[in-house]
Amino acid sequence: MNVRYLTNNLIYVVFSLVELFLGLRFILKLFGANAGNAFVGWLYNMSSVLLEPFRGIFPTTVFENKFVFEFSTLFAIVMYAIIALLLVALLDFLTGATSKSTKK
Repeated sequence: MNVRYLTNNLIYVVFSLVELFLGLRFILKLFGANAGNAFVGWLYNMSSVLLEPFRGIFPTTVFENKFVFEFSTLFAIVMYAIIALLLVALLDFLTGATSKSTKK
């Protein structure tokens, strides 16, 4: 198997998991999930590390003292997706991979 192919897939898997954690965090916060629940608390703790570089960029809006809209989480989701795409593009550039077929 091709090392570039495996590395690209590894990048996509890792960043897909990051996106999944952040997406679940956003949804649970938006709908006011109970942070005292074991799963919700665990997810908040795990995703907090991923969100740390982006915390404080945008305000967090709270509705009815329960529902939380975290703009920073949405921004983090977009930024991690861009980082993943840039890493794959950089890897393709460094390995000389082309998207065009060389067969005629």
